[in-house]
Amino acid sequence: MDPENILKGKIAEVLVEELLRECKNKVYRFGNGEILQNLIQSEKSFNREGKTGRKISSVPDFVIVTKEKESLFLEVKFRTDPEALEEELLLEKEFLERFWKAKIVLVTSKEEPYFRILTPPYFAKEKREGWPIPVLNWLPLEDDPELKVKSKILKKFERLIEKYYQAPLRI
Repeated sequence: MDPENILKGKIAEVLVEELLRECKNKVYRFGNGEILQNLIQSEKSFNREGKTGRKISSVPDFVIVTKEKESLFLEVKFRTDPEALEEELLLEKEFLERFWKAKIVLVTSKEEPYFRILTPPYFAKEKREGWPIPVLNWLPLEDDPELKVKSKILKKFERLIEKYYQAPLRI
């Protein structure tokens, strides 16, 4: 994996984490990073692409407890091009959507809205020329009824997207 893409993904996670905290949600890191790394390093025969590996890989990034004390799982993804995530979700949504019932926040720098949310079921079935076409059900993050993201706070984080993703990263 490209180190720059990993860095962009981590920045997206931190931005979403802090955004949701500022909107009075409780945010707890969950994720698969440590578990998966330890298994891969200690178990030479561990198959990341097997069923167990895919289940572990699907562990969402966060557990969120809203102001109303509702809890939900949340996965954060960064993609420069939002359409790039569509094919990936078509192939790998099984555990994230069905088992975890996780919401996905997409952070993108291509166009507004920079923060988008997807709630299961991820795809609506539209028909074109009689064939079902899966269409992602993205909403702007501020339209999510559970997270209650305030526009004023969102604007602050949108400026950070423009600052850190539009300009080339210098490391």
